[in-house]
Amino acid sequence: MVSEDDILAYARGLEGVSERTEDGMLIFERAKIFLCVETGTNPLRVELRCDRRLSQTLQERYESVMGSRALGRNGIEIICSGQLSADEVRDLVRHAYEISAE
Repeated sequence: MVSEDDILAYARGLEGVSERTEDGMLIFERAKIFLCVETGTNPLRVELRCDRRLSQTLQERYESVMGSRALGRNGIEIICSGQLSADEVRDLVRHAYEISAE
């Protein structure tokens, strides 16, 4: 399972990232918001900026992936219940980070 500490440590280790808290969420941004972490949730819930085609594929494949409430059409929400591994979620955070600078 993906832990909150793991995702936060990974996001904080990315270059040029700022972090703020808003409405019970930790928000990470570069040029744009790329990651929102709902703190204290069990299982962990994260929202990520995501390419629309990748978003559609992930939503079709995993029931724990849905459209983002915070990022709208530009993101996905993942309930980290075990369908995606920690490595897969970190890869999606990296993807979100990279496209947030475009």
